[in-house]
Amino acid sequence: MRQLVRTYDGLLVGFAGASAVLLGAFGAHALRNVLDAAHYELWHTAVEYHFWHALALAIAVGVGQGKTLRAAVVAFVIGIVLFSGSLYALALGAPRWTGIVTPVGGLAFVIGWIALGLTLHRRCR
Repeated sequence: MRQLVRTYDGLLVGFAGASAVLLGAFGAHALRNVLDAAHYELWHTAVEYHFWHALALAIAVGVGQGKTLRAAVVAFVIGIVLFSGSLYALALGAPRWTGIVTPVGGLAFVIGWIALGLTLHRRCR
């Protein structure tokens, strides 16, 4: 069972990292001359946070297991989907109310970092 969970986590990390690269390339090549400067900046911010938190997800998965670590993994995934996902949508012209979930995704990132920090603190004592 543990191995199944670890395999699933690995797939999440792979998907998060690969999708960040693909969406970054898509923005750089396909959207550069399509989006105005403000929307292009939204896309860029979404990619940046997506990629950094894909790396954070990889660290959380690589550290091991435990409830706090599981909370970090879940929080990072939720953050990527809500924060970056809402910015991608806004950049592509979604209604402004879509941005209501952006801060929720940002809070998930904060929770993920705190949970990861607590886990690392416990392991380094």
